[in-house]
Order: sequence, then C-alpha cells, then structure tokens
Amino acid sequence: MIRISVLFLAFAFFSCGSNSDKQKENQQTSVKKITDEQLLDVVQKQTFKYFWDYAEPNSGLARERFHPDGNYPENDAHIVTTGGSGFGLMAIVSGISRGYVTKEEGVKRLDKIADFLAKADRFHGAWSHWIDGNTGKVKPFGIKDNGGDLVETSFLISGMITVREYLKTGNEKEKAVAAKYDALWKGVEWQWFTNNKNVLYWHWSPTYDWQMNFPLEGYNECLITYIMAASSPTHAIDAKAYHEGWARSGGIVSSKTKYDIPLILKHNGAEEFGGPLFWTHYSYVGLDPNQLSDKYANYFDLNKNQVEIDYKYCIENPGKFKYYGPDYWGLTASYSRNADGSVGYDAHMPSNDKGVISPTGAISSIVYTPKESLAVIRNLYENHKNETWGEAGFYDAVSLQNNWTAKRYLAIDQGPEVVMIENYRSGLLWKLFMNAPEVKQGLLKLGFKSGKYGI
Repeated sequence: MIRISVLFLAFAFFSCGSNSDKQKENQQTSVKKITDEQLLDVVQKQTFKYFWDYAEPNSGLARERFHPDGNYPENDAHIVTTGGSGFGLMAIVSGISRGYVTKEEGVKRLDKIADFLAKADRFHGAWSHWIDGNTGKVKPFGIKDNGGDLVETSFLISGMITVREYLKTGNEKEKAVAAKYDALWKGVEWQWFTNNKNVLYWHWSPTYDWQMNFPLEGYNECLITYIMAASSPTHAIDAKAYHEGWARSGGIVSSKTKYDIPLILKHNGAEEFGGPLFWTHYSYVGLDPNQLSDKYANYFDLNKNQVEIDYKYCIENPGKFKYYGPDYWGLTASYSRNADGSVGYDAHMPSNDKGVISPTGAISSIVYTPKESLAVIRNLYENHKNETWGEAGFYDAVSLQNNWTAKRYLAIDQGPEVVMIENYRSGLLWKLFMNAPEVKQGLLKLGFKSGKYGI
C-alpha cells in the first residue's frame, strides 16, 4: 500500500505540477482504498507490538510505559504493570489467534510470564501495582502503596483466566501452562481484602496495613474486582460485599441524564457527564457487557451511553478546541499536555477537558460505537499519521490544536485497544472469559444475568 501511494503521488506531481492540495487529495484517496477490516488489522497488529516486541525482557510482562526515544526516569524501563499485563495476556492470545506470532512462540512467552509471577512479591495472594521486572520485587506506586493492589490484580486475573481457557484443551505443554495460571489465580485471598467488612478494599500494605483506606464503591472501573472476588473457588467474598459495598445498598443507581441519555449509574466524581472512557474498557476486556445485567444496570447500555455522552460533548465542544468533531473525539486518562507544553498525566473527561484526545478512548470503545470509533481511527491514520503513529500504534495522547503529541505509550491504554478490537472483530476474548465455569458461578452469585452465555 505504501509503494502504491508513492507511485500515485509521483504521477500526480508530474501531471499536475506542484499543486500540493491536489497531491494531498490524491494521497488520501489512495490510502482510503484500505477497508475497515484491513485498517483494524493494521492497528491491532502494530499495537500488539507493545506487548511482544517492547515487553520488559526479563519478565515478559508489559512495561508500565514505553518511550521510543529511550528517555526514561530512573529504572522506569524495567517497571512492569500488573493491570496492564493482564490486558497484555489477552493481547497475546489475540496475537496467536491472528497469526501475529505462532502458537509455540506465544505459549513460550506465556510460560515465562507465569514463572515470573509465581516468584514475584505477593501480599495475601495479590500482586502490587508495579513490579521490578528484574527482581520481581514490589516497586512502590506511592509511599503507602507498597503492598497488594486488588484492582490491578483483578485486571491481571481476568487475563490469566482467559489464557487458561485458551490453552486448557491443547497439547501437554499448553495444558501445563494453563495449570500454572489456574494455580496463580486461586492463590489470591480476595476475602482478606474485605478487612472483615462488607466491602472490598483496594490496597493492603505489610508496613502500612489498611492506611490507604480506599473502599471500592461504585461506579468506576472496578466492577471486575467484585466479579473476580465472587468467582474465586478458594477465597470468595460474600455477595453482601457487592450489594452493600460496591452498590452502596442501591445508592449506585442514578436518575440523571445528559443530552437526553441516561447515565444509569452514579459515576464517582463525574455525575454530570460520566467518567473517563476507560471506565467502559478495563472491566469489560473479558467481561462481555452484551446482554449483561443485574438489578442495578444493563451494562451494555451503561457503557454505550457513557461513550455517546463523551462523543456528543466533543461535538458540542464547549471549550472550542480545534478539530474536535465526529472523527476526533475520545476523552480518557492518558499522558497529557501541561500548561507549559511539557508532558504530564491526567484523567481527561468532559468535566476535565484539556483539549487532549487519547486515541485509546475512541479505539477501545469500538465495541459500543463502531462507526464513530472507526471514523477516529481512519482520520488519525489517513490525515494525521505523521503526528500520531509510531512503533506500537497510535501514540498515547494528542492535541492537534497545539501541534502536540505525547510520543509515548502506556500499557493500560494500548492493551484495551488490542483486546477491544479483537472483541469487535471476533468476540474471542469475551467468549473465553465468560465461558469459564467460575466466572459464570460468580456472576450468578452476585445476581447477574446474561442470555448470551446462558446465565
């Protein structure tokens, strides 16, 4: 396709002189011959490289971040992320199924990861948010955040269960790797993290105990943590923790609307527009929201509504940011542009709009808004590729208004892109996760229904 574009442009130049506008038009026409399916495959394959070519070499896990220019803070190149690695496990399954790597190569990498995690620091079975990829020791995420991170662990576990389901009927080597992941997930002491109350807590530290004091109350990105905790065959929580803690005895339900679209649930700290779009991604990389409901929400409607509110907000564009529109939208947590033009980090959303679009916002929402998400992908790829495209897919954040791009990557943003594109194309990762016997049992325990999976 690149060679065709070059020939096309050469012809246009000699036929039409130096009419740059005509050249640009012809170039875009040439590029647009790629179909939606081909475009998605290009993006999925390139983004997969984050978890394959650019993984932390010793552990095989996903780096917290990848800076193509090699300009990292001290030792950051070897910090691995627990949650992002869960998305990475699913990405590897996707990569095997797509033929990006062979199954033998994929199983070898998955085996390496399992062995590393088995030796890494654990805290009542939970892993820390960050792990030193060289040593397996905890890398504190904050002063008191130096122990078990249950939310990040739940993202990791959802990937482990997906891997197990994918390999459990394979050859002897594949079955052996599946068994390793099965043992790892069964070691998490979910019940411990209730601290003897009817709610789960995000953190526990061997030196600071429960001082982080962050009960998991909805709604945000943490739904999957309760589902994993209820599904455990060894350390399951009681359903009361979900209904009284997460759902706040029914207080999670919202009657608010925006743009005549119901929010359905109360989004913590973002009750007018809903939260950053990753709330519609992280819990749902394995958990299929289609036909999924409990007494509080229909979860496909919940997520689709949040994405549509974000989309309509960007079209309304009250901040008057240039380029915002139907093919340039998507507010979520990512790298960000500080006031002085330097790179920072922020949880972008309609109530915290800095004029920065995160490609993962629209791309990972493709399962909810395929037409609108594809419009963003095509716009960035065809019209802004030089600014937004790099070694591992689209860069993490862009502000076209300011001619600014964070030419960096984060695992927690690249992972959902690969996984949700796969789920949009085939539903593979949803099918694997949702058909796990423990997951079905846990969903039933909490009162969920899914006609799609016979629950």
